[in-house]
Amino acid sequence: MNRTTLSLIAGVGALAAVTGFAALTSPDASGASPAKAAAELPVERTSLVCPAPSSSDLAETTYTSFTPVTKGTAGDGKAELLSAGEESGAAAGDKGAKDKKAGKDEKAGKTAAADKPVLTAEEPGKPVTEDASGADSPALVGTADGKFAPGWTVQQTTQVAAGTGRGLQGVNCTAPDTEFWFPGASTAPDRTDYVHLTNPDDSAAVVDIELYGKDGALETTVGEGITVQPHSGEPILLSTLTSEKQDNVTVHVSVRSGRVGASVQALDDKLGGDWLAASVDPTGSLVLPGIPKDATAVRLVVFAPGEADADLKVRLASPSGSITPAGNETLHVKGGMTSAVDLGDVMRGEPGSLVLTPSDHSVPVVAAVRVVRGKGAAQETAFIPAGRAAGKRATAVDNTGKGTRLSVTAPSATAKIKVTASAGSEGGSAVSKTYTVKSGTTQEVEVPVPSGLKGTYALTVETVSGGPVYASRTLTSSLDGVSAFTVQTLPDDRGMVAVPEADEDLSVLQK
Repeated sequence: MNRTTLSLIAGVGALAAVTGFAALTSPDASGASPAKAAAELPVERTSLVCPAPSSSDLAETTYTSFTPVTKGTAGDGKAELLSAGEESGAAAGDKGAKDKKAGKDEKAGKTAAADKPVLTAEEPGKPVTEDASGADSPALVGTADGKFAPGWTVQQTTQVAAGTGRGLQGVNCTAPDTEFWFPGASTAPDRTDYVHLTNPDDSAAVVDIELYGKDGALETTVGEGITVQPHSGEPILLSTLTSEKQDNVTVHVSVRSGRVGASVQALDDKLGGDWLAASVDPTGSLVLPGIPKDATAVRLVVFAPGEADADLKVRLASPSGSITPAGNETLHVKGGMTSAVDLGDVMRGEPGSLVLTPSDHSVPVVAAVRVVRGKGAAQETAFIPAGRAAGKRATAVDNTGKGTRLSVTAPSATAKIKVTASAGSEGGSAVSKTYTVKSGTTQEVEVPVPSGLKGTYALTVETVSGGPVYASRTLTSSLDGVSAFTVQTLPDDRGMVAVPEADEDLSVLQK
């Protein structure tokens, strides 16, 4: 079952809980009463999970929560993040070997700590932040309802000063689901990649992890039937799943029972590191938005699930229009195999987005790019997965007055967008600007900043008219001489759900 189906079921279920028993209205046999269009209503409940941020004692993490103001929501509600629990699997077994009394005392203390929210939202339209330090921060589980549910967005941003993966690591907390694709991971000796699985539910989830390299599926030893305990997070080192060492690997996470949130943490010995978010579900055409203009190296990684080969046209949507990367006009991807191509310094001082379309017949694929900035010992890495369109509304949080870039591309038709900078987390007033993005181009728009800004703020992108737009936000920060950065895409927040016209039908109580 895909994400769209799950979202619709959740929205209809939430509405039914409020309106009671309902029967869908339909036209009579004569056709005199045409069916009415489905109503767009705010979702009433949203769930998110955040992976454990880092195993480094030098890690400094900020969580930022934000809900855009949405008309038609209930007058009450709340949004909060709770610890998912620090222990599961082997760690729980090790703990059981300790002194029983000490174990009981420690368990009681952790239960009390878990009951207290790590972060609680205050009001829609204003971000709330919370900081954490060191390697002990657990995975988090969050729920928002009422006026806080539509478009609820949480970002986890971590600075690591030194060691493997040093730099700026950012990830959007994700909705739990049953399937994820991560092209761009690695089992190479200079990489330490983890897939983080977080189970928000009361029952255990059973998960399979498959790895695909340049020649197809990698032989794995313990990738099947992984149990993720209730309310817990489980980081799994990819190199423990296979003995094969490959630079470019696609990770496929599928859930046999239950649901999980999943993200890949990709850490390099020399090139820093970041989170690799899941690619959009396999489809024939993809957009990878907002590659920074100062990228010094860009690597495109594509995987074709199934047996059919994919032949793709590769285009770069630049500020002046669509261009073809020299020597990389097309890409052939064999079915069931991961293909990678180094595009080098393809940006040449301009922001851009990669657009992949079928050369002939359409074959579903997933994709991501690895972006490197800087030179020599000051290099840093981030990842941009193929994303969903921004749709009616999309949000990026944890923005600062300086060091925030917003790139927007309109791959097929000119579009008009509205960008709103929220009030600051510690003060300031919201401001909005409108922009026109021409067809086939990527624009790094001038980011609006709240008047009187104190703290960080949220950026919300709304499509006003025209074709679909895809967007990404880049955060930059100076970290011990390294221009650290992280990139997040802005998919539609799915804060609204289409619900068919419904009337009360009390006759069902008599059946």
